[in-house]
Amino acid sequence: MTNDRNKPERKDKTPDPSRSEDPDQNDLSSVSVSIEEPAGEQEPEHPRIPEEVPILTIRDAVAFPGAIVPLEIGRTKSRKVIDAAMEGDRIIGLLAQRHSETEDPGISDLYRIGTAAMILRMAPLPNGNISIICHGMVRFGLEGLLQSDPFLIGKIHTRYDEVGPSTELDALIHTVREMAVKFVELSPNVPDEAVSVLNTIDRPGALADFLGQNLGIGLVYKQELLETFDIVQRLRKISAALTSQLEVLELSQKIQKQVKSEIDKSQREYYLKEQLKAIRRELGEVDERTAEFDDLRGRIDAAKMPEQVAKEANRELERMERIPQASPEYSVARDYIEWLCDIPWSVSTKDRLDINRAAKVLDEDHYDLEKVKKRILEYLAVRKLNPEGRGPILCFAGPPGVGKTSLGKSIARALGRHFIRISLGGIRDEAEIRGHRRTYIGSMPGRVIQEIRKAGTNNPVFMLDEVDKVGTDFRGDPSSALLEVLDPAQNDSFTDHYLDVPFDLSHVMFIATANYMDPIPPALRDRMEIINLPGYTLREKVLIARQYLLPRQLKENGLTAKQVGFSERALTAIAQDYTREAGVRNLEREIGSICRGAAVKVTRGLKKKISITPKALPDFLGAARFELETAQRTSTPGVVTGLAFTPVGGEVIFIEATAMPGRGGLMLTGQIGDVMKESAQAAYSIVRSRSKELKIDAEVLRRSDLHIHVPAGAVPKDGPSAGVAMLTALVSLFKDAPVRPDVAMTGEITLRGAVLPIGGVKEKVLAAHRAGIRTVILPERNRPSLDDVPKDVRRQLEFIFAKNIDQVLRAALRGGVIRSRKKTGSRKRAPSVKKPARKKKSASTSSAGRR
Repeated sequence: MTNDRNKPERKDKTPDPSRSEDPDQNDLSSVSVSIEEPAGEQEPEHPRIPEEVPILTIRDAVAFPGAIVPLEIGRTKSRKVIDAAMEGDRIIGLLAQRHSETEDPGISDLYRIGTAAMILRMAPLPNGNISIICHGMVRFGLEGLLQSDPFLIGKIHTRYDEVGPSTELDALIHTVREMAVKFVELSPNVPDEAVSVLNTIDRPGALADFLGQNLGIGLVYKQELLETFDIVQRLRKISAALTSQLEVLELSQKIQKQVKSEIDKSQREYYLKEQLKAIRRELGEVDERTAEFDDLRGRIDAAKMPEQVAKEANRELERMERIPQASPEYSVARDYIEWLCDIPWSVSTKDRLDINRAAKVLDEDHYDLEKVKKRILEYLAVRKLNPEGRGPILCFAGPPGVGKTSLGKSIARALGRHFIRISLGGIRDEAEIRGHRRTYIGSMPGRVIQEIRKAGTNNPVFMLDEVDKVGTDFRGDPSSALLEVLDPAQNDSFTDHYLDVPFDLSHVMFIATANYMDPIPPALRDRMEIINLPGYTLREKVLIARQYLLPRQLKENGLTAKQVGFSERALTAIAQDYTREAGVRNLEREIGSICRGAAVKVTRGLKKKISITPKALPDFLGAARFELETAQRTSTPGVVTGLAFTPVGGEVIFIEATAMPGRGGLMLTGQIGDVMKESAQAAYSIVRSRSKELKIDAEVLRRSDLHIHVPAGAVPKDGPSAGVAMLTALVSLFKDAPVRPDVAMTGEITLRGAVLPIGGVKEKVLAAHRAGIRTVILPERNRPSLDDVPKDVRRQLEFIFAKNIDQVLRAALRGGVIRSRKKTGSRKRAPSVKKPARKKKSASTSSAGRR
């Protein structure tokens, strides 16, 4: 609000809701206003305004009576309006456009109420436009356009303010004047002379027009004020606009005071700290902050970072020096620099490339595992010949308790490297691998960088445990984040989100472990060299217990071999009667329980050596938990021993079939998956289609409902390898012929009666051996897989390799009740691999392998 004729109108401080037009380049560059108020209280004489005047359209502005309005003219029609007015009485009509982007407005594009004004001065501008200064005189209404080209001429009628004295009008004038004075006081850009101008305006209409011209309100609201002829209503609207503007100014002033107080406080602290620094310099004391920066700079140099990383660290340090110490950004920058300094960019351990020593270390820590040991020795040999080669990505796959994790520690000891391990089981957040970005509060690097910092070297043995148990949810897929970590072709530039600089992981020897390979995504599985660690045989468990588990448990429980002794038969009984596993974890747990019980006796004063024999086991472990139940479970027709491969190793399963009066239906129970259900359907179809050859009454089949059940119903089971066992169970049931109790079988079947190969042969054979099975029926095409089975197990078992179901049935059912098919002629017995004859016996065991 000002009476300075050359000062542009102050812009709106806050957007007005009634304003719909956006500002744009137009004829109105600035507006400066004043009110021509005559001295004295007499009403001025009304100026004579012709009924026909040239119309000048203006954009994004409204001119009020009494205002001095500077305009910049650029459009051709507008220039012609000015030329015509200057040749006549210099009176023009100012009308606001509804939309500022309209270049050639018609009558529908204009507001119908405007202000008649007189041109006081005209001057050319350097850009080719014309500058004029107009004095608004009176409101007018546009009745119509008399001419559109070459410029607008309108027929108008003027409207002068008419008001009579009233108490309400006096109160409004007083209220508006007081609010306007307060507005001037709170507005930082309005000169104080504006108050003097307000005090000289006596006419209520002129006061309302003066405030309407100078308040920061929108175009639509200003036009509404111009069109309000009733002065009382006009003053009420001005009062409402002033109230809104005052609320904004008061809130703004409050915020500014708060900000100013905070700035003053910070400046005061800054000045005091600077003075304290000067005092300390005079006293010869070291500045703490300067010392801190010097320390960080020294740590950056000592870390021997790559050039790109050192550049980033120094840039962050320079930014940190400009940040106030009390700012949260200061601590964020410091943490980041410290992380960069703590990471072992150039620190590595020297590999011990002695092949013989490494082989000795591996043999000391682990029994057997020849494939794994061979692979480690190969890695050492290649490393010795090519020191710059990339580290391998190994994946140890096998059931729990076979020594996958402890094998990683042995590899680190053999290489002379540090060993670090993270468990991936249950991780669902991708940031656990790649870190959080520094924009988040409490962000930090991922587990990979964290563990490498703990190791203190850039070439540790890094074990990723339980990689098959990584989860996925809305936070990302951690297994996808592992693709870069476990890819030798690209992990030399691994970028953590927090560090945002590349780190070379190619020197790290990554070892992953998994119980089951199926859950691992194919892309991740393709990046790893998979080494299978199968379960142990009974003999191997006893040897492992004697050489490794027993000495460790004696030491952990404070005992010696002179105080407690385990017989060979006792260790065998523990492994066979108290555990049923592929690994040796539970075996070590049971040995530990016996050692703790022995420790109690020793501490009570028992002097003689405690001997652990099979008879003494119930005193420490209770009754035996497992027994060979194969003979009992297969003593009735319809029960068959099958073999399954699970994430925890091979297992023996029992498939039971029974029949009841019905209509030929088939029911399956025992948590069976879809694939296993299809195998049961295929077995049932084969039995029905070959009922004549199998000597099964077709009418009995038609009038019987079948129920196939696989016990341990709480454990999900699936896979096609149970097809052979299901078929045998159905044939055994309908022929009333029990299956041999010492036979277990596995294999997939087709509707043609062929037996297809399956996986997990070694694990299944070891499970059969643990369960006391003596004969195992396998698909013919799995014969090469038998080479993976330990020799001592192969010597104790008989293997029958079957190409079709006829060979399976002849080998499995008692009494040889299955005859050869007529069209194929007589068949020889399925080829088998027999165990050698025992010594001191005149004949070998039967072809069925029974003893």
